Amino acid sequence: MSKSVKIRKGLDIRLVGVANKIKSEAPAPKTVSIRPADFHGVIPKMLHKEGADVKIGEAIFQDKYNEAVKFASPVNGKLEAVVRGEKRKILEVVISVEGEQDYSSLGAIDYASMDGEAVKAKMLAAGLWPFVKQRPIDIVANPNNTPKAIFISAFDSSPLAPDFDFVLHGKNAEFQAGLDVLSKLTTGRVHLTLNGKAPADSTFKEAKGVQINTIYGKHPAGNVGTQIHHIDPINKGEFVWVVNAQDVAIIGRYFLTGRYNPKRTIALTGSEIKDPQYYDVVAGANLSELLAGKITSDNVRVISGNVLTGDKIAVDGHLGFYHNQVTVIPEGDQLKFVLTKGWMSPGLDKFSNNRLLLSSWFGGKKQYRMDTNTNGEERAFVVTGELDRVFPFDILPMQLAKAAITHDIDGMENLGIYEVAPEDFALCEYVCTSKIDIQDKIREGLDIIQEECM
Repeated sequence: MSKSVKIRKGLDIRLVGVANKIKSEAPAPKTVSIRPADFHGVIPKMLHKEGADVKIGEAIFQDKYNEAVKFASPVNGKLEAVVRGEKRKILEVVISVEGEQDYSSLGAIDYASMDGEAVKAKMLAAGLWPFVKQRPIDIVANPNNTPKAIFISAFDSSPLAPDFDFVLHGKNAEFQAGLDVLSKLTTGRVHLTLNGKAPADSTFKEAKGVQINTIYGKHPAGNVGTQIHHIDPINKGEFVWVVNAQDVAIIGRYFLTGRYNPKRTIALTGSEIKDPQYYDVVAGANLSELLAGKITSDNVRVISGNVLTGDKIAVDGHLGFYHNQVTVIPEGDQLKFVLTKGWMSPGLDKFSNNRLLLSSWFGGKKQYRMDTNTNGEERAFVVTGELDRVFPFDILPMQLAKAAITHDIDGMENLGIYEVAPEDFALCEYVCTSKIDIQDKIREGLDIIQEECM
């Protein structure tokens, strides 16, 4: 039975640089990268040496502790480098793009006649399994677990996020095939959650075999963690799997064509981008060709992902595996005169979460050109109530964060650590007066819970 949820807590951060609804093919990248850090907890075991020729869909490495989980090359080319850090830890696998990139069909797979185990085996062999993530702990799903449900969010509410209605318009067949495949992996329900503030595209509205829910409210309404909490909460010992909407279509595309094709549509956004719009790119693509001539200023930060949870990369860096946007904003390391741009300014051009600045009274729906300056440094973690105003869970965010900081296992369990992921605390980190890196602390807490309690 469908559910309709309205959340009252949250915050929409209005930034300049929303992508125009124009789609283009991105320039062919010279290299692609697969970063093990994108798959938290995975220890890679290389299957090829540097210099080896690799093909689209060929496994590059596998999880050392679960060898069934493989990570595939998105392109034809040569394994150019295996970048290592301390203790020979693999930081990045770089593949140079060479030869014709053939994504043509090899023939549809009859998934309708397959049971869940056969579908799972096919996805594992094809390198599709990393698209499936698991709550709790927020890691690549363990194929040996059985989820009580699978959740898919049909929209992203984070700053400058891509519009999935536009991105997946006309891809009904691929998306539906992905839903049909995923439904075989659980005895529970597949939940598809729509944005209650806007009409959904037919790709989502006409989806079959799923429970279609609706959620209303500010960010993080689009976060799957928020949706799970209000629709089918996780208890200790239970597992829920989550898949990004674009990744559902990638999975469906594989079963319809028999070819691994991890191309996705990303939004190139931000105040420092000339003519922000959408581009079709391959997963892990080098962004130097895409960004060439599009950045309007010199001192910028390029972010793979959104400004709250994305990763800082170089201008010639690579797109993250799970990211659907690239954001470019001012770096924010310039000195600010205290009376005009500093803390004593009237704040007409500053975004505010409270009523301290004039922009909160007269700004309306104004969009802001914001930089990366935190306007302060880490200090004592004091109780202010700010976190509660933007955290739409029936959980005490500050108390849970403190339990994670102090590695209090009983406290974390009692306060709801099994229901959250670092991204659920991104807004808390943004509004935190104490400048605590709360997402990192929650990640540490989840790692401890995984090691000690699971």
